[in-house]
Amino acid sequence: MEWKLQLKNNVTTADEVSKALNWKLGDNDKEKLENIIERYPMSIPEYYLSLINKDDPDDPIRKLSVPSILETDMSGSLDTSGEASNTVVNGLQHKYKQTAMYLSTNRCAMYCRHCFRKRLVGVSDDEINKHFDEVVNYIKEHKEITNVLVSGGDSFMNSNEKIERILNEFSNIEHLSFIRFGTRTPVVFPQRITEDKELLDILERYSKIKQIYIITHFNHPNEITHESTKAIEMLRNIGLAVRNQTVLLKDVNDDSNTLASLMRGLTEIGILPYYIFQCRPVSGVKNQFQVPIKTAIKIMDETRTKLNGISKAFKYAMSHPTGKIEIIGQIGEDEVLFKYHQAKHPKDNGRILTVKLTDEQAWLPDKI
Repeated sequence: MEWKLQLKNNVTTADEVSKALNWKLGDNDKEKLENIIERYPMSIPEYYLSLINKDDPDDPIRKLSVPSILETDMSGSLDTSGEASNTVVNGLQHKYKQTAMYLSTNRCAMYCRHCFRKRLVGVSDDEINKHFDEVVNYIKEHKEITNVLVSGGDSFMNSNEKIERILNEFSNIEHLSFIRFGTRTPVVFPQRITEDKELLDILERYSKIKQIYIITHFNHPNEITHESTKAIEMLRNIGLAVRNQTVLLKDVNDDSNTLASLMRGLTEIGILPYYIFQCRPVSGVKNQFQVPIKTAIKIMDETRTKLNGISKAFKYAMSHPTGKIEIIGQIGEDEVLFKYHQAKHPKDNGRILTVKLTDEQAWLPDKI
């Protein structure tokens, strides 16, 4: 298909990205960049590359897609949310009672520099399911599961044949209420949607059997373009609901004007804001993109004052090993109020807690 051919033109090497951005690299810098790319692959579609302002070294789209020397900092963890402990079948996680998450591929149209699955995406397929029947059987046997999130990598990097097989199996499981696809293709490579009628036909056909949700990942207003808007419009026109998850990222969207503009832009094109996530302390990500929680709370409060009810419907949360924890606000000088939005263990359901944080603290300890 045409979109597959387009991906073959992705920028993947140090030489290609320096040429594309008119970026003069010395031998030492080039070697460092090549070492980073070898560990954490780079792949940038021509479309997304075109959104970068080449004259601005601090351009947010550049920070989201082009490796930085800060990625050599390996402090942090490669599995910040305990995904290994939630794996019940190779490629299937069951952390929350009603939700199963299916790792369908390790490929993405673009490898985001803040990815929390850097251990996996574009590198290893060890955690990717290779026996889909095992996934289906597990979900069928666990009737408490009401929805499945098809993730990866990027779920829309699967072939149309695989997507149809996934939908065919899941849509026939009676106790599933809906199916979700996690994808950043509308943002970084909208051609996957706008130039593939077969994909749209498949999604439309199965959406008449089960409700399908598309979970997108817009992080900056500059990602809302004519092309990405068209992709969202085509998904909505066939009956799919679209929601967005954003990650708060240092020097990308960590100010209230940028976040407010993003949330307004999303609601304008028919996407409901879902979560703004605290960036995880991932090795190669932590010291580049994390914002201290106290600072982030002020940003969230300022952002909400600039938004209407729909555009500020998001929850500010972190995906902690023990659950999805909403970050509610600060109490006094050093205490922060948290509440479990989803919990791995029943004892934490709805639990409210206060934690004393330092000014620079950007994550909670594993035991709280």
